Amino acid sequence: MAGRLTTHVLDTARGRPAAGVGIVLVRDPDGERRTVASVRTNPDGRTDAPLLEGDALEAGAYELVFDVGAYFDGSGLDAGDPAFLGRVPVRFSVGDPGAHYHVPLLVSPWSYSTYRGS
Repeated sequence: MAGRLTTHVLDTARGRPAAGVGIVLVRDPDGERRTVASVRTNPDGRTDAPLLEGDALEAGAYELVFDVGAYFDGSGLDAGDPAFLGRVPVRFSVGDPGAHYHVPLLVSPWSYSTYRGS
C-alpha cells in the first residue's frame, strides 16, 4: 500500500467535528519551507482527500498549521479577545513514506492535543 498523510480536527469544546478549519501543510526538507497543500476540513472535520499520498509523500520534516482562531471566531464560543489560540502548528517527521501518517488535532478555544493515529 502506498503511503499517505491524513488529518482531521475535532472540536472538543462541543464534542463534534470541526468543519471549515483552514489547514496548510508545509514541507521543510533542508531549511527551506514550502507550502505543499492548503485545504479546509469538510463537515466531518476531515479533508476530502489525503494531504499527500504515493510518491508525493517523502521522508522528512513537515508542519501542519491549523487556523483554529478563525474557526472559533465563527463558532459562537467565547474564545477570548484576542483569541487565546490562533494558528496551531504541529511539526512532525515522516520516516517511512510507505506508511500511513494520520495527524489529528483535538482542539478547544483554550487547548489542543495531537497524536499519531492510524
